[in-house]
Amino acid sequence: MLRLCLAGGLLLAASSALANDTMAELKTGGLIYVQTTDVAMEEEALSISRKEVLVDYLFRNTGDKTVDAVIAFPMPDITGEPDSTLALDDTEADNFLGFSVTQEGRQIRSELQQRVTAVGVDRTQDLRALQVPLLPYSEKTLAALKALPDAAKAELVSKGLAYVDRYDAGRGWQEDLRPAWTLHSTYWWKTTFPAGQPVRVSHRYKPSVGGTVAMTFIDQGKPGSTYKDYVTRYCIDDAFMKTAATLEAAAATSGRNYTERWVSYILTTGANWGGTIGKFKLTIEKGDPADYVSFCGKGIRKVGPTTFEMTADDFTPAKDLDILYLTAGE
Repeated sequence: MLRLCLAGGLLLAASSALANDTMAELKTGGLIYVQTTDVAMEEEALSISRKEVLVDYLFRNTGDKTVDAVIAFPMPDITGEPDSTLALDDTEADNFLGFSVTQEGRQIRSELQQRVTAVGVDRTQDLRALQVPLLPYSEKTLAALKALPDAAKAELVSKGLAYVDRYDAGRGWQEDLRPAWTLHSTYWWKTTFPAGQPVRVSHRYKPSVGGTVAMTFIDQGKPGSTYKDYVTRYCIDDAFMKTAATLEAAAATSGRNYTERWVSYILTTGANWGGTIGKFKLTIEKGDPADYVSFCGKGIRKVGPTTFEMTADDFTPAKDLDILYLTAGE
């Protein structure tokens, strides 16, 4: 992928990962993703903004027999941590991003698989046995942790599932147990690919947009604490840094303050289908004309005041997509 920054209106970043469809098979313990040579992804049109992600696919069974399959869609991992940048509108719903899917224009009822890990170990049953909800940041989850006996709390901490949060909110020092586990969520459904026939599938959902209260990759005109990581992840370059330095200096003299926003998409699962993606189209919408965005891509064109587009034939995704937005405050 060519490293590219689109200045003058592209500073986008993504912290929650969204994902391509991938073939899967149901096995004991959960979904296992598998590759197939029988079904090709002929087209993928991916449109991303901070408000919505919309993906349209055209699949085709290139063999001479019907393929019955399980399709899986991995959602962003949610990790409980003290300094999380995750933003969710609905912290009480399992379908926390409002995911929906259609096939040939018909709504599909998908199943949800959720697993919990801590320190690399599957601990789903530990939480279920204690009747603790799996979604971190949920008020129901925090209430369930608070109600646990001391022995159970200590065990969760020892397994890396939780940590003790000590704070003073004006009433002296208090302690609460907070989630430290990672929730892995995958939507899946069964479908059929008739031999030689096209099958259209569409998804849409609202991305979880992370962010900061400042620009962390630049500090007084020089590379900041996250600069090296951002060069790799978002392909920021010298031109982008000069723009950021100008914005930073202007903010210090009563100009608009710019902050970071991030959106990520798991693109590499598209390589699990037969062959390359025949026609790939990526559309990035930055929103406010005063905002900027940066991401890695090749042949990106500005096709509107706030819209950028990339197209490719016979596309093989080599890395996932991370988008950095610089958004203008008041």
